[in-house]
Amino acid sequence: MLKKLDPLLHSELRLAIMSLLISVNRADFKYLKEETESTAGNLSVQLTKLEEAGYIIVKKGFKGKMPQTVCSITKKGTEAFEKYVNDLKGYLNL
Repeated sequence: MLKKLDPLLHSELRLAIMSLLISVNRADFKYLKEETESTAGNLSVQLTKLEEAGYIIVKKGFKGKMPQTVCSITKKGTEAFEKYVNDLKGYLNL
């Protein structure tokens, strides 16, 4: 029986964000925006959804005098991502 894919991770941008964070563990907003080629507004909305689910932690601060937002993946986020990948493999019979 095929498992239902996590709808939170099934979004292209949220999946891209999680894929990046799983490989680098933490990244700033600028890096995520450049790598995903998303708008600042859309990225911000998707980060909030991931944070509300407990998949990432978003920390806002300053680097010198410039505001900086840094995102990191949580254990829950790592487990959800790994489950999503495994469930997807089930669809592909891998």
